[in-house]
Amino acid sequence: MFNSLSDRLTSTFKNLRGKGRLSEADVDATVREIRRALLDADVAVPVVRAFTASVKERALGSEVSQALNPGQQVVKIVNEELVGILGGQTRRLNLAKNPPTVIMLAGLQGAGKTTLAGKLSRYLKDQGHSPLLVAADLQRPNAVKQLQVNGERAGVPVYAPHPGVSSEFEAATGDPVAVARQGVEEARAKLHDIVIVDTAGRLGVDAELMQQAADIRAAITPDEVLFVIDAMIGQDAVATAQAFNEGVNFTGVVLTKLDGDARGGAALSVASVTGKPVMFASTGEGLKDFEVFHPDRMASRILDMGDILTLIEQAEKSWDKDEAARMAKKFVDQEDFTFEDFLAQMQQLRNMGSMKKMLMMMPGAAGMREQLENFDEREIDRVEAMVRSMTPHERVAPKIINGSRRARIARGSGVHVSEVNALLERFTQAQKMMKKMAAGGGIPGMPGMAGPGGFGGGSRKKQQAAKGKKKARSGNPAKAAQERAEAEARRAGARSALPTGSAFGQQGGDFDPSSLNLPKGFEKFLGK
Repeated sequence: MFNSLSDRLTSTFKNLRGKGRLSEADVDATVREIRRALLDADVAVPVVRAFTASVKERALGSEVSQALNPGQQVVKIVNEELVGILGGQTRRLNLAKNPPTVIMLAGLQGAGKTTLAGKLSRYLKDQGHSPLLVAADLQRPNAVKQLQVNGERAGVPVYAPHPGVSSEFEAATGDPVAVARQGVEEARAKLHDIVIVDTAGRLGVDAELMQQAADIRAAITPDEVLFVIDAMIGQDAVATAQAFNEGVNFTGVVLTKLDGDARGGAALSVASVTGKPVMFASTGEGLKDFEVFHPDRMASRILDMGDILTLIEQAEKSWDKDEAARMAKKFVDQEDFTFEDFLAQMQQLRNMGSMKKMLMMMPGAAGMREQLENFDEREIDRVEAMVRSMTPHERVAPKIINGSRRARIARGSGVHVSEVNALLERFTQAQKMMKKMAAGGGIPGMPGMAGPGGFGGGSRKKQQAAKGKKKARSGNPAKAAQERAEAEARRAGARSALPTGSAFGQQGGDFDPSSLNLPKGFEKFLGK
């Protein structure tokens, strides 16, 4: 969504690198480029003016002039201002003290409210809640059926007393206000702690339908009114958001289609113009493609600083802790990493979602965006097919995979033998690296790690050299003579403490050579 904006801002900040001091002309040029980038991204003009004015004021202030690295300080200022216009802090749902918590969805038709209702219900169910979906959209054809399908996929019950309309030529007959009210009563009777009411969308700012939404709000008194907006609609997002804010007074914003290729100005405009925070974001078509909106993390993504915290959270949700503990123990015990382990780790990664999305959360991902876009996620399927085409013994002992076995694996997985060869070669290298790390050898050439080329090995040599150094003698002749006398006394005492007798340690007297269990005929060499 923010690729273009991210590229423009990153290239702008490159011009500030290496400058020990920023002149007013440098700041003006930077602010001018930021203004152009934001306008090209369809950010509302009032938001752009306020944003650039604040950045310029801070960039010309003492916090940049006194900074050790003015360029990085400007990036920090832009990051903080981006967080500000995105809402400042992460906003969570306000749950009712006396359940059920009522959540009402509102927005234009086509923004993705019904799909979002299914995603939100699944998210809340995973959080330990018991949500109920209410089908109050009786005007859009098959909206009720769509919500029922989404509820079934999410494993959440749907209250739908009225079937709604099945075609655009059929007139709506049900009362959505009554359906919404009955849905809340149903949730209270069935002990659901959260109710999500899906309302009808509007093709524009329709006064009649806006009044209907206001009537539903008055009837059910929701704890949260979420305004669902398509992140791809551009400048029109501001006018639409203001109209809905006046009509239903929403409490939060949900951005949908954030995975699209549009400019994304809506995300940077709505929160600033309406004063209402962005609470959730839909990042794909699947039910799992839904996340809490964190302004600071989104600002980091825009500035190509990555989003490691979200990546960690996704890993924690999908990673099998028992499997991770098993792999950690295997690593510590220096056991061989097998293809069975490789297959298990691959399944764990796939549970986290799209590899492209995960890699794009890494810092500096914009620099390899073209490679990531060309990355074929089906390559993972091919690798998995090759591993599954191996016998159980081959997975545990890959060294036995000879030419005929490689040909069989290639036929079984539908790939060329060269791909099998490449997989085995990469796997062997991974095995060697993991063994070296488990043995404490570190990664060759990695500073701070033990091993050849690392700083760890050098430090050990220095320690050994330090241990072998002799104590320096005093420069005072009298004191030096005293030290030599003390050293000679210590050596004499050590010699007197040594046992006397033969070279075999016998302390005087006769001894029987047969007690030494020597070879036959060896006694003649032990004469006294």
